[in-house]
Amino acid sequence: MADEILLVEDSAAQAAVYKAYLEAEGYLVRMAGSGEEGLEAASARPPSALLLDLELPGINGLEVLAQLRRQPGGFPVIVVTDHGSAENAAEAVRLGASDFVTKPFDRSRLKVTVGNAIRQHQLASMVDTLKEKFARDRFHRFIGGSAPMQAVYRIIESAAPSRATVFITGESGTGKELCAEAIHRQSPRREGPFVAVNCAALPRDLIESEIFGHVKGAFTGAVRQRDGAASLADGGTLFLDEICEMDLELQAKLLRFVQTGQFQRVGSGETIKVDARIVCATNRDPLEQVRQGRFREDLYYRLHVIPVHLPPLRDRGEDAVAIARLFLERFANEEGRSFSRFSTDTEQLLRDYPWPGNVRELENVIRNTVVLNDGEAVLPGMLPPAVTARRIAPATAAREAPAAVVAPPAAGTAASAPGATVVPGAERVVPLWEMEKRAIETAIERFEGNILRAAAALEISPSTIYRKRQAWEERAGDTKDV
Repeated sequence: MADEILLVEDSAAQAAVYKAYLEAEGYLVRMAGSGEEGLEAASARPPSALLLDLELPGINGLEVLAQLRRQPGGFPVIVVTDHGSAENAAEAVRLGASDFVTKPFDRSRLKVTVGNAIRQHQLASMVDTLKEKFARDRFHRFIGGSAPMQAVYRIIESAAPSRATVFITGESGTGKELCAEAIHRQSPRREGPFVAVNCAALPRDLIESEIFGHVKGAFTGAVRQRDGAASLADGGTLFLDEICEMDLELQAKLLRFVQTGQFQRVGSGETIKVDARIVCATNRDPLEQVRQGRFREDLYYRLHVIPVHLPPLRDRGEDAVAIARLFLERFANEEGRSFSRFSTDTEQLLRDYPWPGNVRELENVIRNTVVLNDGEAVLPGMLPPAVTARRIAPATAAREAPAAVVAPPAAGTAASAPGATVVPGAERVVPLWEMEKRAIETAIERFEGNILRAAAALEISPSTIYRKRQAWEERAGDTKDV
């Protein structure tokens, strides 16, 4: 079906010319002689594109554009402007026009402009549809719209309906339990229990009881029968976190459970059968653990049916800032602080920092910042020093450090004596806290002891200065005690 163009032009002669141009290119053309008629026609049946003259009686073209922008849906608008009215063309583009043509124009110019506008709009609509279908900023309790996380979300959606075991890998703090919960909530078992066991948090002699339960008298302290996680997860999902910490003897019992769904409580000969889906996780390389003899190969292949790898935060682009904003809002409400945003420089620091502790470290950093500071925006100086410090490799520190950071040997030392040879690398590297102390003290002196003005000049909060001065005093006290 041919694309339809709505032509809004009050001059009958010019409208006839434009109509002839468009129909010659195979378009269907509808006509409107005023802005009001154009709005009514566009609302009744949205066109493929709208060709709009800016000089109209009653409602002019700019007002038509402004009203169209407030309506749902959309289509490209090409405005027609007189020669020399560049301001009107710029304003039209600002209001949402796709392009403009300046009178007089010929058929070829109109053909190219209208064709490009329609194709670009169709492409943009296709991209928006794909984004809506495949991209999301949140997924269950996950926050983040980066490409690596989109891949994780799609794997979870595909794996969740299955009964197959899922093996989640990733560094500490990347959200492995969140992933397991998402698999459970996305699955047909969502109404059943989700039971999590951290194999690294329990003594080895208690893990079996924690997973499979025990009967009364099975061991010292077993004063009553206790159901384990496997029983509690019947009809739902059993999540075994840090599974590579499990000893080999218990791995053999877990293998039988994974294969048959059957187990025995500690101290009992009764076999119990349950229907629980197994999801496990580790922050280690499980195949390397197999090679080192710390993890059973047969159990690995039983569990490693659907692998899901969670990317570290440093590989997730803008996700760090998005997650930080969420934490900022939450902790500001909890602590009664005024924070509502991060400054531009602070957001850049959050992007640049490698986050070795991943989301868990980010959460701690934002909570620390909110508790110790206040203000409308989080400034760079409010973040902990670990985030703001520039990391320099030891082998290149002397070569890469700014001149102000490297202090010459003190006067009177052998290295400072006339004719003495200075050994490369013998210069003292000034610690970051000392550089920071000099900058703050210089600012305070510059403003004659006024902390508020010094903090404003340094773009940090006054509380940061007070906190750092207290730390310096404590450091000095510790030095005296040595």
